[in-house]
Amino acid sequence: MEMYTIGFTKKSAVEFFGSLRQAGIQRLIDVRLNNTSQLAGIAKKENLAFFLWEICRIEYRYEPLLAPTQALFVYKRQKGQWSEYEQRFFALLRDRRIEERIEQKVFERPTVLLCSEATAEYCHRRLIIEYLQSQWGNIKAIHL
Repeated sequence: MEMYTIGFTKKSAVEFFGSLRQAGIQRLIDVRLNNTSQLAGIAKKENLAFFLWEICRIEYRYEPLLAPTQALFVYKRQKGQWSEYEQRFFALLRDRRIEERIEQKVFERPTVLLCSEATAEYCHRRLIIEYLQSQWGNIKAIHL
């Protein structure tokens, strides 16, 4: 199964929506803790749902179960150790039992996890895929 990720920071609308269209994405799952900030621009929750559908016919879904807690968000923003953040986030996913609460069939259609980070290297969207890989197996991560 292929699971995609994308961040909107440092991408123009053309780059962002073009990447989604080129990858054949049919569903976007927003995994951000804060998705209503004015700073999000085109990626603000209600704007994004509209643009995704009107531009690419992509379904929008918000999944707070996959977002970090406020405490983890603050820890990362205060430049905490990434390895510590990873451990805490994996523990959160285990506690939430996401592998049982998110159905694998959600990812049968080309689906992308959205966060704000420009790359997946230091973003929880990559950790979500790694965690699900450890639980479900057979996942290929594709970072747009």
